[in-house]
Amino acid sequence: MENIIKCIAIDDEPLAIDVIAKFCERRGGMSLRAFSDPDLGLEAVLSDKPDILFLDIEMGDTSGLAIASRLPAEICVIFTTAYLHYAVEGFNLDAVDYLHKPFSYNRFETAIAKAIRRLGRGMSAGTPAKRQGSIVVKQGYSNVTILFDDIIYIEAVERYSRIYRRSGGRVVTRILLKQIFGMLPAGDFIRVHRSFIISSSKIASYTRQEIRLISGQSIPVGRQYAAVLDSLPNM
Repeated sequence: MENIIKCIAIDDEPLAIDVIAKFCERRGGMSLRAFSDPDLGLEAVLSDKPDILFLDIEMGDTSGLAIASRLPAEICVIFTTAYLHYAVEGFNLDAVDYLHKPFSYNRFETAIAKAIRRLGRGMSAGTPAKRQGSIVVKQGYSNVTILFDDIIYIEAVERYSRIYRRSGGRVVTRILLKQIFGMLPAGDFIRVHRSFIISSSKIASYTRQEIRLISGQSIPVGRQYAAVLDSLPNM
């Protein structure tokens, strides 16, 4: 299935595996294989090469840190552990994030957003694959796939985000604006206000105070975000 984030979890605690599985299902757009046996998990990681690995650190006689040191650099490792004192060692291994058990769904989403940003940096800017990519968000009880190129702008409204599409209509999701921003390809989308993200390819004209999109909408530019306009071409 296209645009699915492939994940593996290695953790000898069934409850921890259950939480990760539920959070992956809640977010949508993620496939998960889980292993309580570290050796089997490592074998699966090396053969399947997932996008993200959720990795416990203390698993009986096996150390997640030792497993992480054997992994290809392109795999995004998110450590999941109850022991805070491992955080420095984890980040020294270039881990994407460190989830301290028990962690919340919002904290989980923040870690996933970081991983997606790192995965995006592995692509060449402006490649067709990047522009034709998509995000998957949950609207109500359904997962909705939205092509990057279909997005005009995204608006934050209280605890929701509204994604306005060129193909018509909007998608309303409970994912926060800052989390969606982390899911989008850098450079193709810019945050111009605390409540707005826009597609840079959908800009018709702009000033330091306002951006007019090709669809006719006018989007305000927040004072603290005005500097991002310097990277845009003159119009």
